[in-house]
Amino acid sequence: MKFGVVIFPGSNCDADMIYVLQNIMKQEVVSLWHKDTDLKGCDFIVLPGGFSFGDYLRSGAIARFSPIMEKVIAFAHKGGYVFGVCNGFQILCEAGLVPGALLHNNNQRFNCKNVYIKAAQNNTLITQACPTDKALKIPIAHGEGRYFTDEKTLAQMKANGQILFNYCDADGHLAEHANPNGSLENIAGVCNAQKNVFGMMPHPERAADAHLGNTDGLYIFESILKLVTA
Repeated sequence: MKFGVVIFPGSNCDADMIYVLQNIMKQEVVSLWHKDTDLKGCDFIVLPGGFSFGDYLRSGAIARFSPIMEKVIAFAHKGGYVFGVCNGFQILCEAGLVPGALLHNNNQRFNCKNVYIKAAQNNTLITQACPTDKALKIPIAHGEGRYFTDEKTLAQMKANGQILFNYCDADGHLAEHANPNGSLENIAGVCNAQKNVFGMMPHPERAADAHLGNTDGLYIFESILKLVTA
């Protein structure tokens, strides 16, 4: 499978994502600059974390208009797979590729720490290898990660299985104290109605190398690679 990792001015997790996909998962990876207008035949597009355009205006609001996003949006609308992590998730929301918005954390601080998340279900591309009874330890690093949407949209998302991950405690309980940013119903990741565009705030690429002492993020990458063997 050929992955394309989009790099915006201010991206700072692109190298981490490329390392995991290329060195650990043994996949072909190309870097895509935000001014490119060619996806170079990629099968899967990743929008990495960082601070695109310095997070001015709103996180992801300027990056959403980068030239390459026109191609990413068209690719997604044709059923192509797109995965946004942290700032990438914010860009997906701004582009309307996934429902909802990511607001300032409820404590008005930048939160950088390990948290626990649990897969809400395992019948989507990026959760299919994730156990639904296990709390995964995955780092976060964001100032605008509080997921929000209106009640009608949330009800539709639940009915359609669009909630991917929820923040939980180490035992897997969806407790209020385990919610690091005030996200609606502890939501940590969602997908679109067609289930080919995925966004999450925690960084699985920072929990995918044994040298870091945590490989819980590999569940997500292994889920994606089931495409290769499907």
